[in-house]
Amino acid sequence: MRKFVLLVFALNICLGVSAQFTPGDTLKYRISLKDKAATEYSLQKPEKYLSGKSIERRKRQGLAIDSTDLPVCKKYVDAIRKKGVHVLVTGKWDNFVTVSCNDSTLIDEIAKLPFVRSTERVWKGITQRSFERDSLINKPLRSDSLYGPAVAQIRMSRANLLHKAGFKGQGMTIAVIDAGFHNVDRIEAMKNINILGVRDFVNPEADIYAESSHGMSVLSCMAMNQPNVMIGTAPEASYWLLRSEDEYSENLVEQDYWAAAIEFADSVGVDLVNTSLGYYSFDDPAKNYRYRDLNGHYALMSREAARAADKGIVVVCSAGNSGAGSWKKITPPGDAENVITVGAVNKRGELAPFSSVGNTSDGRVKPDVVAVGLGSDVMGTDGNLRHANGTSFSSPIMCGMVACLWQACPKLTAKEVIELVRRSGDRADFPDNIYGYGIPDLWKACLTVNGKVISD
Repeated sequence: MRKFVLLVFALNICLGVSAQFTPGDTLKYRISLKDKAATEYSLQKPEKYLSGKSIERRKRQGLAIDSTDLPVCKKYVDAIRKKGVHVLVTGKWDNFVTVSCNDSTLIDEIAKLPFVRSTERVWKGITQRSFERDSLINKPLRSDSLYGPAVAQIRMSRANLLHKAGFKGQGMTIAVIDAGFHNVDRIEAMKNINILGVRDFVNPEADIYAESSHGMSVLSCMAMNQPNVMIGTAPEASYWLLRSEDEYSENLVEQDYWAAAIEFADSVGVDLVNTSLGYYSFDDPAKNYRYRDLNGHYALMSREAARAADKGIVVVCSAGNSGAGSWKKITPPGDAENVITVGAVNKRGELAPFSSVGNTSDGRVKPDVVAVGLGSDVMGTDGNLRHANGTSFSSPIMCGMVACLWQACPKLTAKEVIELVRRSGDRADFPDNIYGYGIPDLWKACLTVNGKVISD
C-alpha cells in the first residue's frame, strides 16, 4: 500500500490539488479559465504529471498527449487563492478551479483576473456530517453455485464463459467513483478485493469507509471473490475507490468533485471507470436540467466522461432511476458521448419500470445496453448479501464484464470496446430508447474479435 500512497502524494503536487476541507465556508464557485499559457509543464515530459501506466495506455491505443492533459496552471491557482478563497479541486480537462468562501465579493474580484473566463456558484449551504458505522454480522449464506446467488446476473451476458476461459479482470484497473464505501474494510467477504487506494474528493479528512453504503454495494457487484458466497463480474481486477458524491445535499459542486476524481483516475492509469451517479435536479431549482440539456455537452460531468475515451478509458455509468417518475429520462453523465450507459432489467431480461429512458436531445441512442438492476445481488453493510434495485447496480455488473472482455481483447482501443459492446446487444439491429442495443453477448463479442467461429 505504501507505494500507492507515495504515488498519490506525487500526483497531488503535479496536479495542484489542495485537498482542503473548509466546513465553515457556505459558498462554492467554479472558476473557468481561458488558457494554460503560464504552465510549468511540457507535453514532451508527461511523466511529470501522468503515471507510467497512464502514458503507456495512451501509447498502446495510439492516443496523443495534448494540452488537456497539462495540469491547471499553478500561477493561476495561486493568484485565485491570494484573493482569500480556499481552493478545493482543479479540473485540467475542462480547465477550471473550484473554490469556497463566505464572501461573494471575492468572486467578483476573481472574475476580473485576466485569465478567468467565467464564474458560477455551484454550492450554497452548511456542511453536515452524521454517518456512523453499521454493526456487522458477517455471516453470509453459502451456496452450491460457485457464483452464489449472483450467477444469473453474469450469465445473462455470457460473461461467465469469459471467466471460464481465464478472463476474470486480472491486470485491469477499475476506478469506482461513488458516494462512499461503508464497511468495505471490515466485511470479511470483501477482504480479498484488490484495492489499490482510496481518495475522498468531497472531504479529504473523512473516513471513506464510514460514509455512504452505496459505493460498497456497487463495488460488490464487480469485485466480490468469495466462491460459493458471491463472485462478482471482475473478481481479479484491481480497484481505486473514489468518493465524489455528497449525500447530504444535491449541488453542481459534486460534478466538480467527480471531474477531479476521473482525472485522478486517468493520472494513476486506470482502464475503466464505473460511476453509478447521475444528476438532473438540485437543491437550487434554477440549476435543474432540461431535456434539451441532455446533449452530452451541457453538464460538466458529461463533458468529462466523454473526454475519458480520448484518454483511452472506458466509462460505464448508470442510466438513472427516473423511468417511472416525472423526469423519465437518462441523467448526466449518461448522455455523454463515448460512454456505456446501462439501463436495468430483471433476471428474465424484462425492463425494470424505474429504468430511465433515452434518447439524448441530439438523437443518440441511450441507454446503450441493459443488465440486471432489478433484484441485483449485492453486499449489505452488515456483511451479508441482499437484493437491491437500481441502475446503480446494472452499471457495475456490466462494467466488470466489460473489463473481462477487454482483458480478452487487449488490442482494442477504448472506443472500439464501447462499440463492440453495443454491436453485441440482442437489439443491435433495431436499437431503441428503452433497452438501447439490448442485452450484450460478451462471449460472442470476444470470439468475434479473436476470429473464432460461433455456433449456437
